[in-house]
Amino acid sequence: MTVDHHLRKFHGLPVFEFPEADARGELPGAADVAWRISAPTYSDPGDEEWGPLFERFLKTVDTGRVRALIVGGWNEAYEESSAAIVTALIAANNRLTGLEAVFLGEMGSEDCEISWIVQSDVTPLLAAYPALREFAVRGGTSLAFPSIRHNCLETLVVETGGLGAEVVRGIVGSDLPALEKLELWLGTDEYGGDSTTEDLAPLLSGSSFPALRSLGLCNSVIQDAVAAAVAGAPVVARIERLDLSMGVLTDEGAAALLDGQPLTHLTRLDLTHHYLSQAMADRLSSALAPHGVTVVLDDPQDPEDDGDGEVYRYVAVAE
Repeated sequence: MTVDHHLRKFHGLPVFEFPEADARGELPGAADVAWRISAPTYSDPGDEEWGPLFERFLKTVDTGRVRALIVGGWNEAYEESSAAIVTALIAANNRLTGLEAVFLGEMGSEDCEISWIVQSDVTPLLAAYPALREFAVRGGTSLAFPSIRHNCLETLVVETGGLGAEVVRGIVGSDLPALEKLELWLGTDEYGGDSTTEDLAPLLSGSSFPALRSLGLCNSVIQDAVAAAVAGAPVVARIERLDLSMGVLTDEGAAALLDGQPLTHLTRLDLTHHYLSQAMADRLSSALAPHGVTVVLDDPQDPEDDGDGEVYRYVAVAE
């Protein structure tokens, strides 16, 4: 599976694609939309590249009122890292004074496969916008996230087909006192996802992120081990929404959840894209739904058998 669509809403705002230079028509109010600035990743001669496009955006829009910004594609995103994009955004921080939300690398598979997107160290961007409330990044190749402190960040989403252990450790070791939602797509080792449950220890222990209420550990090839770790994790007692979707969760991991600490305080447990038997899916629903927990068991998967006794299970988003 790939990421095959662009966002229609971000930070509670409708997404508006900043138009080409020769486009006509009235632009929306600067604060009324999430502005998507995207250049072709596979460009033709004459195509406007991301840098000039962003400069034109800064000259056209009332930048002090912009609340949300989406960076889509940039030229040769499969080879050129996001470092120049990060630098350009940092340089504009004295103009984008009302910026609350950034999504870096919001590309569909037709733009660039998720594991081909070349990222960079994104933490200087967070440092340049101390009032930022929401940050999302897509693509794990060359992504760096050394531990930081940020006082205002409420939502952090990292979408990858493979999230490196060093990045995971940097995120969970960060000091983010306002963080309410954390979503990590851990992915598969085939695309650099070499983290283990040990790398998640500061998060699971509850020592990180005192305001956390929504936790997503998604898209993981080790989803059973993640579920088992979560089952006994102190952090779970104070969260309201738990997302273990998109991975290779089997009956083993689901049984660990049921045998662990009570989950009846949750408002939502998302297990979309799973490898559970119908009997186990029914057990989960019967144990939690009567307590008001919304248990999402959409998109059940069947393991693939190669005919020689090898069984394969896949995360939802890899390449």
